Amino acid sequence: MNLSTIIGIFGCFSMVIMAIFTSGGTILLYLDLPSFFMTVIGSYLALFIFCSVPETLGVFGTLGLCMKIPTFNEEGIITKLLAFSDKARREGLLALEEELEDLDDEFLKKGMRLVVDGTDGAIIRELLENELSQIQERHSGKIAVVNMWGTLAPGLGMIGTVVGLIAMLRNLEDKSALGPNMAVALMTTLYGALIANILMIPMSGKLKTRDAMETKLKEMEIEGILSIQAGENTRVLATKLLSYLTPIARKKVEQEVLRD
Repeated sequence: MNLSTIIGIFGCFSMVIMAIFTSGGTILLYLDLPSFFMTVIGSYLALFIFCSVPETLGVFGTLGLCMKIPTFNEEGIITKLLAFSDKARREGLLALEEELEDLDDEFLKKGMRLVVDGTDGAIIRELLENELSQIQERHSGKIAVVNMWGTLAPGLGMIGTVVGLIAMLRNLEDKSALGPNMAVALMTTLYGALIANILMIPMSGKLKTRDAMETKLKEMEIEGILSIQAGENTRVLATKLLSYLTPIARKKVEQEVLRD
């Protein structure tokens, strides 16, 4: 489980609950079924207008990614690319063919397969960059759905508030009901703000960060693959690949890959 996501969601809702109790209220006062349907269910159903049925149904799977810790294993990939480079320089590119079967990274496997097949470097770059472009487009589409839910929820909340106010204003003769009716009318605005600012907007931001991390990894793999295809010195390749790591991660692996 992604601890930062759990801490953020739990912490934010805890602060809201604490604010409710310290202001003299109770949780039951803030539970309203019509407001829930109007804001949560209504904003979700509005997603069907924005995107296709599979995309809307798949939004929960996309949100679920925020609960998982991404494992890109940059250090392991660098070690593997350097091993490929060393073996290719000693035994030739064809010697790498057997090594490719053990690769779990399909993007890296595809690129190295092109190298073993003797494909020109310019063509390899074009094919892999096109593959990366398609990956980014798929990610952007899923993130856009999450972001749109965060945009729609406050709007549906406002609609619910207006609906409640209209009903209240039509019954002004009952003075004792004005306060409770106003509270219920404002509940949808609260629900919309909670959905947008605690869930959807932060999660879409986390997904964007994860997309950037994966893009950086794929760019590193492309550079490594092309360096192996060009027959570059393994030490030069190591220096190039390590530049993609953070300073802390770089220190953990550079003694291993740059040793004499």
